[in-house]
Amino acid sequence: MAQFNVRNSPISPHESDPASTPSEAQRSNGLTGPRLVGGTSFSGKEALDPLQVQILAKACMQGQEAARQVIHGWQRQGQSLTDIYLQGVAPCARLLGQWWSEDCLDFAMTTIGATRLQQLLHDFSAEFLQESPKPRNSWSLLLMTEPQAQHSMGLFMLSEFFKQAGWNVTLAVPQDVAEFKRVFHSDWFDAVGISVSSDRHIETLAHLLPQLKQSADNLKTLLFLGGPMALLDPGCLKGIAAEVVAEEAPATVSWLTKKMRLGGS
Repeated sequence: MAQFNVRNSPISPHESDPASTPSEAQRSNGLTGPRLVGGTSFSGKEALDPLQVQILAKACMQGQEAARQVIHGWQRQGQSLTDIYLQGVAPCARLLGQWWSEDCLDFAMTTIGATRLQQLLHDFSAEFLQESPKPRNSWSLLLMTEPQAQHSMGLFMLSEFFKQAGWNVTLAVPQDVAEFKRVFHSDWFDAVGISVSSDRHIETLAHLLPQLKQSADNLKTLLFLGGPMALLDPGCLKGIAAEVVAEEAPATVSWLTKKMRLGGS
């Protein structure tokens, strides 16, 4: 689910390691990825590397159009939007988080960068959903953050993968516990996924989710948890009556689809 793991991100905004220093052509505009120099395509698509992730992060500091042009450049390399999301956008979000934790960026600039990344997902949404769409199914899914969550980009990305796979998705970012309850009971849902980004509401969720499931329209609603806490400290979520999923978006979609085909067991 939402993945804002700030550990092990590779580069700081001021790092000058010669091994990762861009070429003169790259320095001239600050945006061009290493495999875009000299043309708009190349033979043999390669994974996006840490230097290109850094280029996207710096573009997000410059403006929305600069960030969008990096994505277009990656597409000209032959990258699919799925690859761009998983190898470019998600690592970029982690990199921004690392820069903030290391005081290389202040909170305002980190928020601006994250907002521009999320806007990219909105901008490319229609194209992404048509990239490799699956037939529509009858399953309904609610994806929401914990109450008062600060970040929802990862959850939005996950929702896009579920939509592409044919799911009917409702996405919510509740501002408080009352809204969390209201959204949970707003419709019939086959499954509910919750992104947990901190330990602030773990006890609340452990107490609340069994009650909400008991009073839901669908008593067989499948509950699962993801997000940063599922990656950083999955053990802290074990007291909650829900499955913990610490996977990238495609694997999460595959896991839940299989569960539904097996009758939610």
